[in-house]
Parts: sequence; C-alpha cells; structure tokens
Amino acid sequence: MALPPADDTPRQPRTVTAAGLPSRSSTQNSTTASVSTPAGSGGAAESGTPREGGTPRGGGTGNGGAGLARISAQVEQALERFLRRQRPVLLAAGGELMPGLAAIEALLAGGKRLRPAFCYWGWRGAGGSDCPEIIAAAAALELLHASALVHDDVMDGSDTRRGQPALHRRFAAIHAEAGWHGSADSFGVGAAILMGDLLLSWTDEMFHESGFPAGAAQRGHQVLATMRTEVMAGQYLDLLEQVSGAGTVQSALRVANYKSAKYTVERPLHLGVALAGAPGGVVSAYSRYGLPVGIAFQLRDDVLGVFGDPAQTGKPAGDDLREGKRTVLVAIAFAKASTAQAAALGRRLGDPGLDQEGVADAREIITGTGALAECEKLIDRYLSEALTAITDAPITAEASQALAELALAATARAG
Repeated sequence: MALPPADDTPRQPRTVTAAGLPSRSSTQNSTTASVSTPAGSGGAAESGTPREGGTPRGGGTGNGGAGLARISAQVEQALERFLRRQRPVLLAAGGELMPGLAAIEALLAGGKRLRPAFCYWGWRGAGGSDCPEIIAAAAALELLHASALVHDDVMDGSDTRRGQPALHRRFAAIHAEAGWHGSADSFGVGAAILMGDLLLSWTDEMFHESGFPAGAAQRGHQVLATMRTEVMAGQYLDLLEQVSGAGTVQSALRVANYKSAKYTVERPLHLGVALAGAPGGVVSAYSRYGLPVGIAFQLRDDVLGVFGDPAQTGKPAGDDLREGKRTVLVAIAFAKASTAQAAALGRRLGDPGLDQEGVADAREIITGTGALAECEKLIDRYLSEALTAITDAPITAEASQALAELALAATARAG
C-alpha cells in the first residue's frame, strides 16, 4: 500500500477528549441498534463479512457503521509511520538486522485489525471524538498482537502465519541458505523470540507516543499492562492444557477466556474507556458484551482451525489437529464420542505428520459426534448474549451499532 510522506516526529501531547468529554445526553441510548442474527447456526452472515447498509455516520465508511476498512487503513498508516521512525534506530546496529525488520513489516501488513477497532469504538462509545491519537494508541495493540503471534508460532512449531512462513521458519531458511554454522532451527527460534520481544517493547513506545495527555495515558497503560499479563497467562494455560489438562469443555473455555476473549475484545474496549475517562458503568457494560464476543470469536477460530480453508485462514488445513490443540471443539468431541471415536480422534490429535486423509478422518469424527453442531450453537448463544448486552449499554447509539457489527464480523464463518 503506497502511503503519503509522513511527519516522522512523535506527536506532542495535546488536549483531546480525555478531560471534558463532549455531552452524550443527546446521543446516549437515543436509538437502539437494530441487529438481526441470521437464521441458522453460526450466527454471522454466511458471506463472512460484517453487515452493511445505510449511510455511514461519523466514524465509519466501509464495513457498515463499524468502519472497519477505514480504521484498518488508518491503523496501517500509523504503523508505517512508527516503523519508519524505528528503522534507523534498529539498523544503526548493522545491516544484518534488515531481514528482521522486513519480517516484522510483512507480518504487520496482514490481519483484520479487530483489536484496534474494538479499542477505537470503546473510546467513541464513551464519548471520545474521532482523532489521530486514538488511532495511534489502538495501533499499538497490533504490535502486541504481532509479538504474541511470533511467540505462539514458536511454541506451536507452526510453519506458516498469514499465508507466509512463520518468523522462526523464515530465519531458519536464511541460516540454511547461507550455510552458517550450527542448527538452522535453533537459530530461527532464537531470532524469532528476539523479534517478538522487540515487538512487545515497541508496544509501549508506540502507545506513549500516541499524543494523549499524561493522565489519560497513565490510565490507559494500566489496562494495557493488565492485558499483557492476562494474555501471557492464557498462553501458559494453553500450553499446560495440551500436556496435562483435564481436556474438559470448562478447562478449554478458561483458556479461551484469557487467551482470546479478554485480550481480543474486552481489554481493547477497556483501553478506549480508560483513555476517555468514562465512568465504571461503561466498563462493566463493555465486559458484558466483550467477554461473550471474545469467546464466540475463539470458538469460530477453533472451527476454522479444523475445517477452515487455508486460502482464507493463512494456515494449513487441520493445523490445530497436528498441534494437538485442546480446544472447546475438541473437548466437546471427546465428551460426546463413543469409545471407538475417542480412540481414533486421540490417535490423530497431536500427530505432526497428520496428512490430508487423517485430517478428513478427524473432521468426520468431530462432525459425527455432533461437536461441530454444538460448537455452532455455542457461538450463536454467546453472540446473542453480546448483542443484547451492547443494545442495553450506556454508550452512544453510533458505537452500539458499530460494536454489534464488529461482533458479527469477529464471529463470521469465513476465515
């Protein structure tokens, strides 16, 4: 994407709307967002795109009132500006770091930008205005997410991410092609861990350069810190679940809550609220909406990890099966399986050499137990709960509509 030249100097803090928020009395709950959940399992539109219709208002053009396309484009521009500032700092150590920077740029070029969108609409719903500061602060979440993806791929031994080699595979290939000493795989893992750490470090830097006043930035940083702690805890619980977990639906839901629901939806919303300085009632309302959306998002990801199209998911078909992921979908399948089905699924789960025939067999078992249908019903239930919660939330009508559309987008069937 060609971007116009940008001012590469960090913005100086200026007063936005963290203090003296605009009056919401004329918009808060003035209308109720009308959202119809499509009939049939899955809840989201079969096309896999957010609902569209009507004239975009205020914050959005494209992807309906949520303005996901616009937000995504602005976040991409903010990331480009940040990386341009970081380039001379990083490369001052030597041109050998160029492959690392290129890998980071390639990784950041993809993604749905859901976390920044939830942060943005969390801010707008609390009365914040559309401004560059919230885009920059929200874009910092993409650096955090990229860090988590890099480390997650290392832990899972994944080969690809977003349709391209995972960072540790990319660095291993560089080592092998150059004919360097030692293990190419070990070098790849070490380099990827360092790049993930760098992205994590940059998260703070970009957030603090966003231009918010000190008080608002401090409130926001507390949420950001909590968010990082929770996702690390969720990642560890995920690792633990694969090797010694109970394998129950409840234990899988606990992992989904910390690894995905809080991290993807609830805390980004809370970050927007914290920056706006809104009252606690908005925070709790966002939790009632955000947690079920986040769980539904993870359940959809579980389904796509087994049944998804690689062209859409960017990962090989059945990768979650090869990695032995103890997802909610898998837990339901084992709970409903006959003895023979459980044994057959157990042989395939966690087999790194599982071929397409084995993936097809596992899919047949999961479908045959009724686990896929049950998972779709859970997605419907959580999505319905979230849509009810956001309709009743004490936020602007525009944000209510946008967050309803984001819920649909996050849980859509397409990868």
